[in-house]
Parts: sequence; C-alpha cells; structure tokens
Amino acid sequence: MNRRILSISIMALWGAFFSGCQTPAVNGITQVATIDALLAGVYDGHTSLETLRRHGDFGIGTFAGLDGEMVLLDGRFYQIRSDGKVYQPPLSDRTPFACVTTFVPDRSESITSRTDMKALQERIDTLAPGQNSFCTFIVRGVFSHVRVRSVPAQAKPYRPLAEVTKNQPVFILSKIRGALIGFRSPSFVKGVNVPGYHIHFLADDLSGGGHVLEFELTQGLLEADTVHEWLNIYLPSESVSFGAADLTQERSKELEGVEK
Repeated sequence: MNRRILSISIMALWGAFFSGCQTPAVNGITQVATIDALLAGVYDGHTSLETLRRHGDFGIGTFAGLDGEMVLLDGRFYQIRSDGKVYQPPLSDRTPFACVTTFVPDRSESITSRTDMKALQERIDTLAPGQNSFCTFIVRGVFSHVRVRSVPAQAKPYRPLAEVTKNQPVFILSKIRGALIGFRSPSFVKGVNVPGYHIHFLADDLSGGGHVLEFELTQGLLEADTVHEWLNIYLPSESVSFGAADLTQERSKELEGVEK
C-alpha cells in the first residue's frame, strides 16, 4: 500500500547537527493517521500491526473498527476489548490510529508514596522538563486501583468518538500489579495527537487494562525516555473515509471529554 508520509523533524541536538558532528542516534516517534480523524469517526484499519512494529517496541492506539485499546509493550501487542479482557492479536490486524517508539529510558526514579494521576504528571514534568518536547514513560508497580475504559467495536456508519464514549464500559481494577504506558506530547500537536498525557494500562497477569481514567499507585518504578528528535506521521492516502473526513473543525473539547 502506498502511503503519503509527513515527516516533522524535531532536532533536540540541532547544534551538534549543524556543526558537522556525527548525527545523533535515531530516537523518534511514528504515528498512524491523526487524533482528529479518529474523533471524526475514521475507524477503518489501514496499517497492519506487523508494519507498525517495524517502527518501535512501545506504544498505544486502537484497532480497526475501534475494537479495543492497544498496548505495545516490550515488542508485544495487546488488545483490551470492551469485555475488559486482554487478547494478543495477530500481526495481520490493522489500526486506524496508533503511536509507537523504541523505548530507551534515559532517566528513572522509584515511587514510594501513594501517587494519583495529577501527582504522577507533576513528577514526570519535574523529572523530564520541557513543554515543547515529547516524553514517553512506563510506570511498573502496585496499584490500589486503576479505573480504565475500552469502547465497544463499531459498525458502519461510524459515529464520532465523542458519541461512542458516552456509553463506554468502565472497569475498576483493584489491588493490582501492572504498568502504565504513556506519552506526553507538546501542545503544538493539537489536532494531530493528544496534547499532554495519554496513558494506557496493562495488568502483569493480563487480567485487565485499557485507557486510563484514574488510578492510585502505591509503589513502583518510573522510567522515562525524553529525547525524541522527530515525529513521522503516516497518512492513509488510499483511505476513502480519511480523505472525506472534515478535519477543519476545532475538536479540543471533544478530545477532552473522550480522554477524561
């Protein structure tokens, strides 16, 4: 399948680059389609998991028809469907939206006190400052509870995501060990990805997971990967639904409602 590729270069070490020194090691993020397209109801899968995995071993997203939340962790894909169960999908499955990278943590710290969503975000912002840079992170630990969701698979004609999530199944996972898998993106990705924090959860025993709405961590290890020099966006140029989608609308309020 031919795809048009939009490449946005974010050179964190631009001084070394322009001075003629060796190019720094590749450390980028690859994304399939845009968050505004997903909000508009473009749920047809157009990129296989096999293709996606060539670009990283860590990431989050969804599946064709909005059939569950995606976690890519340590090179393995997991699919958390609306029944709350975790599945391991075949690499032939496709995605309408996902974001992946090769996770190489460059800083970490232990968490020994109770920490909720707001406290974790503040901690990451302190550990990895830079409002105009990307940060990916994993928090592995023990949680008193995690509140997650996974929307049900959709059939055509697709409804906008804000309508779908009004009746989303929500699960409370109590006294559980697992991992938060997340991206912190700068505000300038508005319309392209989720500005701020976007986090999924996967239980160590694969008993549950999903898109994170709320949690309380009792203890764990935070690892962050803070240097990302570029963002590649694969646009599904052969997708009729993507080509016809109205991506001119301001969807920030829709996104906030969907995320929270």
